[in-house]
Amino acid sequence: MRPTTSPTSAKQQGSVLLEGLIAILIFSMGILALVGLQAAAIKNSSDAKYRADASYLANQIIGQMWADRQNLGSYAHYPGAGAVCQPTGAASANANVASWLTDVGSALPGATASSQQIAVGANNLVTVTVCWKAPQDNTQHNFTTTAQIQG
Repeated sequence: MRPTTSPTSAKQQGSVLLEGLIAILIFSMGILALVGLQAAAIKNSSDAKYRADASYLANQIIGQMWADRQNLGSYAHYPGAGAVCQPTGAASANANVASWLTDVGSALPGATASSQQIAVGANNLVTVTVCWKAPQDNTQHNFTTTAQIQG
């Protein structure tokens, strides 16, 4: 004898399978969103590290300049008024600047010596601009700080 099915149960056959598929779809979309969020968090963390490193390096050269106040002019590195990260002028021959540029190049990705700028203005107003280009970015980033060094 064959079991009989009521008309109501015949209409509901497969609904559990459909509900399961929809649940898997929603779960998968949630997992993909978490993966995207993780990628954005890693990128933002890298950007923050580069900004912190640039700040440290800029303050490091200002500290060296403060200790060597009598030779501030020798620290000027591409002091011209070109576009940010494309300064004009002459490179510094100061040994402290050369060492600092090596540190910048090793700490920050895409940081070249010709894109860094140290300008010494009137009243010993020092402006340091540190530029770098992260591997995943198309544009250069920069950090600029200004200090007045009393002689």
